Amino acid sequence: METYTPFGRLTFKSATDIDKHILVGLTSGAVCGAGEKPLGATELSAGAGEAGTVIVSGTALVKAGAAVAKGAKLKSDAAGKVVTHDTGEVAGFALNDAANADDLVLVLLV
Repeated sequence: METYTPFGRLTFKSATDIDKHILVGLTSGAVCGAGEKPLGATELSAGAGEAGTVIVSGTALVKAGAAVAKGAKLKSDAAGKVVTHDTGEVAGFALNDAANADDLVLVLLV
């Protein structure tokens, strides 16, 4: 497993159940939508109405929504997983390859 280095964390109130290693929307408190700007990435799962913590700067592990190449510019898909950026907000850059959906990607958050 890749080692990650978070530089900053924030606490948020989870609007829905959110799994670990998922992007959270900037203003929603829910799973980040496709191409939306993320607040950060969860380290642990959070239930609806609970306090959760997101990594907002540095590196974080995020589940891939599809195969991702090292160095790729990334965005959120509809499930809060990272995919190769084509349109929408940039979530970060891949620091490792992911061969399959749900593989963990080491993401340099932006």
